[in-house]
Amino acid sequence: MKKWISVCMALLLVLPVLTVVPRAAQEDIKPFDVNAKSAVLMDAHTGTVLYAKNASDALPPASVTKVMTLLLIMEAIDAGNLSLQDKVSVSEYAASMGGSQVYLEPFEEMIVEDLLKSVVIASANDAAVALAEKVGGSEEAFVNRMNERAAELGMESTHFENVTGLDDDVENHTLSALDIALVSRELITKHPAILQYSSIWMDTIRNGAFGLSNTNRLIRFYSGATGLKTGSTSKAGFCISATACRDGMHLIAVIMGSETRDIRNAAATQLLDWGFANYTVYADEGGDAGEISVVGGMESAVPLTREGFSVLLPKGKEKKVEVQTELGESVNAPVKEGDVIGKVKYVCDGEEDRVRRNPYEDVKKVLPVLKF
Repeated sequence: MKKWISVCMALLLVLPVLTVVPRAAQEDIKPFDVNAKSAVLMDAHTGTVLYAKNASDALPPASVTKVMTLLLIMEAIDAGNLSLQDKVSVSEYAASMGGSQVYLEPFEEMIVEDLLKSVVIASANDAAVALAEKVGGSEEAFVNRMNERAAELGMESTHFENVTGLDDDVENHTLSALDIALVSRELITKHPAILQYSSIWMDTIRNGAFGLSNTNRLIRFYSGATGLKTGSTSKAGFCISATACRDGMHLIAVIMGSETRDIRNAAATQLLDWGFANYTVYADEGGDAGEISVVGGMESAVPLTREGFSVLLPKGKEKKVEVQTELGESVNAPVKEGDVIGKVKYVCDGEEDRVRRNPYEDVKKVLPVLKF
């Protein structure tokens, strides 16, 4: 029997999008492994986990830590609490950071945008601390907010001790691949302006005097790559949250604990290639839905609109989607804008569908792995 899902039809009203997570039959699974301690492939739009390997293991994340640092920075910018043109005076502490850096001097002033580019493109630890101090007042206060935000996002294997991911002096600075995918999704979907920076291959700061090169080689060599953040230390190995978009589908591939940079990049490429090869997005833009007769009203008919709808499906299934409208011949007055008066069914033959109004709200429960 065909399974179906429905979206409410309304008068000039956009309702929350219903998202469907399809699950194909177990016998259709094509197992494969990636060369990493832990890995996740997630669809950014729906939050659907397409591939998981030790997804909830708490591991050192190195500079992939900075995805959360960047999320809080972008939230401050989008809330109007921080401007890209604000000047930041660099503290002696921020200037003392080792590892990847842009060699900030104590009391040097740099605008937020240049510090942001330094973090996103060059993974600069000194720039990350300078921004954290600007937003939080101190690194410690900013880290407290990082942990609070992680709890809000359902990142159950996460504990931050700093904003950089430097791990020589930490005791329990960990994230899981699933947690990294969750915070990466929050960053790129809620604050897409970050992709303007994470997709840059080379840039400069200090009026062109200092060059920045992206630590993420996929930006240059992988078609559709949009970001997001690399990291490596002796404890963490080589890690990455790699994002890429093709044909309207934005994927997040998280790799943790690979032995070399090339192995890490190959593993991320393997996941992204598999995702793009096997899944696609079915989309209905919605909009005008005709009109319906009104009985006993001042107008004989009123116009209808329906909201847009999209869903992630195994490739080929999108061609089997049928759109069915359930609507009476007329509606009794009074009718006001926003009244729900019918349904639109999207039927996909042979699928078992699970509907959520907002799959991100219950993300604390490990999202189902979509089997292919």
